[in-house]
Amino acid sequence: MIVLKKDFQIEMSSGEVVVTSGFFALLVVVLSSMAYFGGPRSGQVVAAGAIWLSVAFAAVLSLGRSWARERQGAALEGLLLTPLMPSALFAGKALGLLLFLWIVEGVVMPVAVLFFSIDILKVALDLFLVALLLTPGLAALGTLFGALTVKTRARDLALAIVVFPLMGPAILTAIAATRNLLDATAPNGQAAYLAILAIFDGIFWASGLALFGTLVED
Repeated sequence: MIVLKKDFQIEMSSGEVVVTSGFFALLVVVLSSMAYFGGPRSGQVVAAGAIWLSVAFAAVLSLGRSWARERQGAALEGLLLTPLMPSALFAGKALGLLLFLWIVEGVVMPVAVLFFSIDILKVALDLFLVALLLTPGLAALGTLFGALTVKTRARDLALAIVVFPLMGPAILTAIAATRNLLDATAPNGQAAYLAILAIFDGIFWASGLALFGTLVED
């Protein structure tokens, strides 16, 4: 909670993570709606990819900005020298990223609903469940490998190269689940998609809590 409070207070004073990543995600959704517009039906099919790919890009951008703070003035080394357990440091950073991503999703979703002509009253609850199960896993995965690449030279490139392939299965599952929601003729396989996302969350939160200390050791 101390780490989460620190990140939250810094973000409230600067706004650099949420504003930057939120604007970028918003731009991806708007440009996607313009580039792939083909009527209400095709727009709803494209919407699933536009929403979650924009969130994925925003997550990597947020990670870069969040860990940049820890590089400045050897802040990460200072945190590791405190009595904080490494797992507590991981949890604080991951919860901070989770909070930032939920804010970004709260901005992206209404714009996607507007630009892609989505009947939000029919899918609001199910779409909320997809976001609720996808985002914690992205936050845990990003925090774990963000710490791994924080000391590398080409850290932003390394982060994208490492995180995007690992993030891929969860993002594709969320896209499939959302497309299933928006397509009334699709077979009902929503429970299986949500179960896959829950497994993804469990794997990366357990891995982060167990391995974070080893990854940040000199």
